Amino acid sequence: MILLGLDVGTTSVKAAVFDTELAQLSHGRAPTPWVGTELDPYALLDAALAAAAAALPSDASVAAIGVAGMAETGVLVGDDARPVVPSIAWHDPRGASEAARIALELPEFSERTGLPATTLCTLAKYAWMRAHWPDAARGTRWINIAEWIVQGLGGDRRAESSLASRTGFYDLHTGDPWEPALRWAGAPDGLAPPHVPAGTTLGRATHPRFEGAVLAVGGHDHLAAAVGAGAAGEGDVLDSCGTAEAILRATPPLPPDVVGRAVAEGFTVGWHAIAGRFVLQGAVWAGEALQAVCDLLGVPPEARDDLEAAALDADPGPLELRGLDDDTLTITGLTGGASPGALYRATLERIGADGASVLARMESLAGPAARLVVTGGWAEGVAAQAVKRRHLGAFEHDRQIFAGARGAAMAARRALRAD
Repeated sequence: MILLGLDVGTTSVKAAVFDTELAQLSHGRAPTPWVGTELDPYALLDAALAAAAAALPSDASVAAIGVAGMAETGVLVGDDARPVVPSIAWHDPRGASEAARIALELPEFSERTGLPATTLCTLAKYAWMRAHWPDAARGTRWINIAEWIVQGLGGDRRAESSLASRTGFYDLHTGDPWEPALRWAGAPDGLAPPHVPAGTTLGRATHPRFEGAVLAVGGHDHLAAAVGAGAAGEGDVLDSCGTAEAILRATPPLPPDVVGRAVAEGFTVGWHAIAGRFVLQGAVWAGEALQAVCDLLGVPPEARDDLEAAALDADPGPLELRGLDDDTLTITGLTGGASPGALYRATLERIGADGASVLARMESLAGPAARLVVTGGWAEGVAAQAVKRRHLGAFEHDRQIFAGARGAAMAARRALRAD
């Protein structure tokens, strides 16, 4: 009996197969089929199936499937449960004017939803769709990406809590749809359905390859990774070093005034993929900056061991990287004799300092952290770990590449046991 975890991410859909003790047996992936910054939901379902096929032995019988996925991006469907418009990438800048109106016309938005009024939240995307795509008026239900995959396999039409809390449609403190936001957007009744925790049983698969497998949503991909890495207890912090270095702090529920302060400090607050917990989420654009420096130096990221070794002993001197949160990075202090290792070290130092600032501000809101777990591809280098330890203190290093898929499989196992 095996479990299948799917992690539907921005770059690829990752799949991993586990036994019931959660030992990983195999894995696979397929590219996320963007066309620009838009996505055909059915093409995404095909990509999920392709990733699963790449991971599964041909004769494997799957007992349960869990699906985690990116937030904010979703599928707007009509009464027939079919998409009425394409999906828009979470990072797409459309909706800027709608986001400005949210900030102006819904002054309680951040403390009620835990989100800043920006183009990232689903509410701004949905309002843009309604203003620019006539077919969006036929949409009666919003389905987050992981929920869409579960439903495509034959699962129930239910929302999952951690993904729901990234939409701007819900009140974090009551758990109900936040009616002022939905009225503001002209949303129909039922656009934001009741939600259930990650790991809730959502029926059984009807897809021929997985017929009878128990289905569950594993939640927001970052939070599923925290669960998969064992960093989802109250006070735990996961530092996930990907394109964006996501820093996640699990907390008990926070009151509205603290939520408002957290958003003003640059964080988001939502429901965790573990029932009864909130999560403070911050980010440092670490991987993106390290990729840019590797590109400048002509070093493929997968072949950066020598660069990491050089950076470990390098003195960056006056070299400094600026603009980590901007569209353009700036290198200052460049003098004769500067080495590739020194530039890479300067980048790591900037990232480490920003990460330490995130952790300090989290502690001011939620108290001291219990433990720190670091994972992700950009944390694998010797210099990266040494610099991170100097700035952040002691941490546990989790080397799983498929932590999100493991978290999804853990949700599947919970659903299987409850079925």
